[in-house]
Amino acid sequence: MLQVCLNGARTAADSGVVPMSPAALAEAARQAVAAGAQDVHVHPKTPCGQDSLSPRVVDPVLAAIREAVDVPVGVTTGAWAEPDPGRRAAQISSWTVLPDHASVNWHEAGADAVAATLLERGIGVEAGIWAGTAAVEHFARSPLAPRVLRVLAEVIDDTDPQSAPATARALLAALEPVAHGRPVLLHGFDGGAWPVLRLAAELGLCSRIGIEDTLLMPDGSPTAGNAQLIAAARDMAGGRPGE
Repeated sequence: MLQVCLNGARTAADSGVVPMSPAALAEAARQAVAAGAQDVHVHPKTPCGQDSLSPRVVDPVLAAIREAVDVPVGVTTGAWAEPDPGRRAAQISSWTVLPDHASVNWHEAGADAVAATLLERGIGVEAGIWAGTAAVEHFARSPLAPRVLRVLAEVIDDTDPQSAPATARALLAALEPVAHGRPVLLHGFDGGAWPVLRLAAELGLCSRIGIEDTLLMPDGSPTAGNAQLIAAARDMAGGRPGE
């Protein structure tokens, strides 16, 4: 499975190709799915560009994307959008348009409570396990671990194209005894994005690419958008990663 990550925490200050509004996100999703994306991950944003879990922000973004594509759509629940775990869970409980899944970063405080709220609402949980954090240990102790939709093996801090694949392999090895047989989606960030995606393809794992993970094409040139990144990922993998 190849997921497109439409925008992440980036804003227009990072690049003019970052989609921000519901309409822009919906069009970016439509183009990415046409290029081969099989799943969508999005960070709903306020008009000033801040990630938000408020239903006033999340609901219109999900509604617009759902009008544009017929693939699963997920959102972030990152602590940067709402630092307090209790408020995070309360905002999730107030959504009226539900995503198919949502990512929960297991190194963040309150991960189990946030994941439990999602599961209670019938929303799949992507367990975000960041390399270089205590996420593996926290996830190993979580009673919710066997119930997650998939595990996201995320190489975020190591952006060196030479070392990121080794960091990814170490993270995968640490996850092997605690993943409970759940599917693993492996991805990198910035300079590590393409090398880690190539590794995911070699290992037959699901992966993702998009503006959240990189603003550059494999040759180092600026990307024109998510669809171009997805097309390059498919070409790199000789098809669709994970299939």
